[in-house]
Amino acid sequence: MRDSFLLSRVLLQFGEDAATVIADISAAAMTPDGSLWVGSDECIAVERLQRLESCVYGNHEAFQIGDFVELFDQESEVDIEALGYSEGYLWMIGSHSSKRKNAKGKSPQKDIQRLSTIKHDINRYLLARIPVINGKLVKSCQLSDGTQLTAAALRKTDKNNILMKALKDDEHIGPFLDIDLPSKDNGLDIEGMAVAGNKVFLGLRGPVLRGWAILLELELEEDKPGVLSLKKLEKGKLYRKHFLNLDGLGVRDLYLHNEDLLILAGPTMALSGEQQIFRLKDVLHHSDDCIWYGTDDNLEALFDIPLTMGSDFAEGMTLFPCLGYKDSLLVVYDRPDESRLVGEDAVLADVFRLPT
Repeated sequence: MRDSFLLSRVLLQFGEDAATVIADISAAAMTPDGSLWVGSDECIAVERLQRLESCVYGNHEAFQIGDFVELFDQESEVDIEALGYSEGYLWMIGSHSSKRKNAKGKSPQKDIQRLSTIKHDINRYLLARIPVINGKLVKSCQLSDGTQLTAAALRKTDKNNILMKALKDDEHIGPFLDIDLPSKDNGLDIEGMAVAGNKVFLGLRGPVLRGWAILLELELEEDKPGVLSLKKLEKGKLYRKHFLNLDGLGVRDLYLHNEDLLILAGPTMALSGEQQIFRLKDVLHHSDDCIWYGTDDNLEALFDIPLTMGSDFAEGMTLFPCLGYKDSLLVVYDRPDESRLVGEDAVLADVFRLPT
C-alpha cells in the first residue's frame, strides 16, 4: 500500500444554492465538455459546475431529474450515490436502500421509538441515464452521426424496480431484503457505479458478508423509449456478482479507467474509519460470478485516503487531469470538515495522483 499523494485541491463554488448541496456531496463525474457534475444525498437534482480557472469550478446550475425521466413522486429524495458518463449519457443511481430513523437526543422515549421506525423513500430506486450536450441535460437528441440519445430509467414495479425484484431471490442479498434491513445496519446500499456502453457495475456499501464486499454487473437494454430493462446473460441470469476482499470495507464509488475498475472503499454502516482506493484489473471480460482475494490476482490496494474522524467521508471520485498528470483522481466528501469549507458557498475537493 502506497501513501496517498495529494496533488492539489479544487474549489467548488455553489453560490446561493450551496446550503442544499454542500454538506452532502456523494457523487462526481466529468463530461467531455469539461463540466463537473455532482450529486447530493438530499436532493432530486444533479448539479453542474463549470471551470472558471485552474482548480476553481462554479457557475452552478441544478437540473431536476424529474424533468427528464419519470420519478415515482416529486417529493421523496433520490439519495444520489453515484454518477457516471458513457457514450453521451450522464448516468445516476439512488441508494436503493431503506433507512432507520435516528435518535435526536431530546427525548429518550421518542428516540427509542424512532429507532424502531424504518422508512422508504421510493425515489431511491432510481437507475437512469440522461443525454448531456455541451453541459446541458436534454430528454433526447440526435448526434451528427445519426445516433439517437434518449433519457431512460430502469423499469419500475409497484414498490421499487426490476433490479430489486431480481435481487429478492438472490442467495446472498435476498435475506437482507426479506427482513428490510436498513442501509446503516449493513442492509442493501448501492453507492458506486461505473458504466461502459450498456454494461453497468454497481458497488455495494452493504451488505458486506464476513468482510467481503459485493459488485453487481448488469447489462441494460432499452425496451421502449424511456424504459430500460435487464438483459439476460449466460444461463438466463440477470446480473453477475463479484466478491472483493477490500479489507472489510464496503464500496463507496467506482470509476472505469481503461479496462480497470478503480474502487473507493470505506466503512459500511454508520462508521468513521479507513478509506482506501483499490484497482480491479481487466473487469470487462468475465462471463460468470467471480471472487477476488487481493493476494496474487487482479485486485490491488493503491493508497489510503487521509482520515478525519467524524467528517470528510470520501463518497465520490472521477478522473481529473491535474498539474501534468493525466491519471489523477478528484475525490469529493460528504459531511466535509470545517477546514474544507470556504465561506458559506464553497467547499474544497482533493486531487490525488493515481499510481501507475
